[in-house]
Amino acid sequence: MIATNTICLWYDKDAEAAARFYASVFPDSEVRQVIRSPMDFPGGKAGDVLVVQFTVCGIPCIGLNGGPRFPQSEAFSFQIATDTQEETDRYWDAIVGNGGQESECGWCRDRWGVNWQITPRTLTEALAAGGDEARRAFAAMMTMRKIDVAAIDAARRGPAR
Repeated sequence: MIATNTICLWYDKDAEAAARFYASVFPDSEVRQVIRSPMDFPGGKAGDVLVVQFTVCGIPCIGLNGGPRFPQSEAFSFQIATDTQEETDRYWDAIVGNGGQESECGWCRDRWGVNWQITPRTLTEALAAGGDEARRAFAAMMTMRKIDVAAIDAARRGPAR
């Protein structure tokens, strides 16, 4: 069954590899269907993977092998909420360690160009709290690539008295 609302991600040619990687890393993720082209087309041949239906953390997605015309950008990202440093490390290291690239403030990019925010819930909670707690947590985050949960928690508490 096709979901009513599905995120469509445009890949150059590796939608199936990307979907299989996501399914191996994130819970509640799977490759649901691989659809091959029924005929030759500009940039491809009959039998090439055209569309991959998959889920990432329960969110339905379609990977479209559309060629290099529309590369990924930071305008779209998956935000994965984490509870611990170990969970944060596991996802970050999986993405970056599989040919991805670190960015700043909890962002990284996978080898296919898709952007990810690996965001500990403590950071989101601190920002939602507002005031001095939010300012301290935000200032701490601005110095980080991968988020350091202990440093965010310390910033939330403020200076020792």
